[in-house]
Amino acid sequence: MKCSISGEVPEEPVVSKDSGLLFEKRLIERHILDYGKCPITGEPLSIDDIVPIKTGKIVKPRPVQAASIPGMLGMFQIEWDGLMLSNFALEQQLHTARQELSHALYQHDAACRVIARLKKERDEARALLAQAERQIPMSMASQNAVSAASISNGKRAAEDDEMGSDGKRIRPGISSSIISELTDCNTALSQQRKKRQIPSSLAPIDSVERYSQLTMNPLHKTSKPGILSLDIQYSKDIIATGGADSNIVVFDRPSGQVVSTLSGHSKKVTSVKFVAEGELVVSCSADKTVRVWRGSEDGNYDCKQILKDHTAEVQAVTVHATNNYFVTASLDNTWCFYELASGLCLTQVEDTSGSSDGYTSAAFHPDGLILGTGTSGAIVKIWDVKSQSNVARFDGHIGAVNAISFSENGYFLATAAQDGVKLWDLRKLRNFRTFTPYDENIPTQSVEFDHSGSYLALGGSDIRVYQVANVKSEWNCIKTFPDLSGTGKVTSVKFGPDAKYIAVGSMDRHLRIFGLPDEDGPSES
Repeated sequence: MKCSISGEVPEEPVVSKDSGLLFEKRLIERHILDYGKCPITGEPLSIDDIVPIKTGKIVKPRPVQAASIPGMLGMFQIEWDGLMLSNFALEQQLHTARQELSHALYQHDAACRVIARLKKERDEARALLAQAERQIPMSMASQNAVSAASISNGKRAAEDDEMGSDGKRIRPGISSSIISELTDCNTALSQQRKKRQIPSSLAPIDSVERYSQLTMNPLHKTSKPGILSLDIQYSKDIIATGGADSNIVVFDRPSGQVVSTLSGHSKKVTSVKFVAEGELVVSCSADKTVRVWRGSEDGNYDCKQILKDHTAEVQAVTVHATNNYFVTASLDNTWCFYELASGLCLTQVEDTSGSSDGYTSAAFHPDGLILGTGTSGAIVKIWDVKSQSNVARFDGHIGAVNAISFSENGYFLATAAQDGVKLWDLRKLRNFRTFTPYDENIPTQSVEFDHSGSYLALGGSDIRVYQVANVKSEWNCIKTFPDLSGTGKVTSVKFGPDAKYIAVGSMDRHLRIFGLPDEDGPSES
């Protein structure tokens, strides 16, 4: 007797009560579970409808083919042919699966690029819309004020748009409440300065003399190397660098890790500044824009505002001591005063002296009521922020003024240009000392006082640190670091907290940290 399904003698025979057909138990049970009917008659069939048959142990007869060697060789040949055919089919399926996977991966990559581009366009559109919404009420207020003034004189003024009669954009101006805020900040900081003492934690001179390179961190792209600016957030000890590759990199110095890379500018980033406790970063670029970035909990920074008030490269950004306002300076011969919260340009100031030289550097005085700017025409200009008037100008440099730095004592101003560094006494408005560390073909690119006003660092073809003295005393060079980048162009120098280290950017892609090996921080990378 044979199984009605396999045609072979069953090992565990069962019979259907309805049809009387014989089956192999395991085969009929699987068929019932899958289809619920008899495989021969097609009638409904359940497990309860089959009855096992008790039989003696059956010894299966040997197949005829296995009774001789030629028969066995034939069986083996058939099995081998089947195996080869199966293997060929599997290879075909694998090839087809690989092609489908490659196509799916390509589609996924293309979709990711499209999504990223759409997100970028969406964020830019949102920023432009927010800026327009902020500016429209101010423009309407200015128009209403002009109309009211004209009506009071018996004349009806024609409706005007955002542009004034001289073709320049109407700005709301710095209000009296903002001026009061700036004045109060100035008064508080001036009183603190009178009581200020050099902190005991400041690095002593003998420590600075022993500084050496601690780390060298590759932060920017090799295709467009060069760190053009940097800033340090002291409380968190994080460093932001602006590069020629159009990116800003936020770097955690203690851990030696990159926290975030800020991409959005289309050209080189000329200046970058932290605001307050590092929640915000303000950057400017040769693409004529200014961007405000806000930090998130995961450490990344998102662009919240894109400001397009300048018509030429924006060379410098400086943040006011209130952390509520900032100023940008551009080669279009104007500087803009912004409200940080709204991103609104309150005033755009153009020099009325007739000079067409653009601005190449800018910095707020520590008290916040004075703004210093350097021009491409070798002139240093001092501005009264409240009246936006030019109250002093310093001549004597050769070439563009690349950097400007006020001392924390409020009296000294350092400026760097092609001919070196000049020190100015703001009390007497005169130059009292000049450093010419390099020959005439090598400009000084950076100059910076430390936060205590005890040290001055400058950078050109190397890095030099001076001990700050008074007007009559000699300012001694206490340490000179070679430019280890090999480019001969140090572009930015900044002291760390308490001058415990010096951060240096140059025209390669590395951020270098100089300090004592036993100070906290990562080993050289």
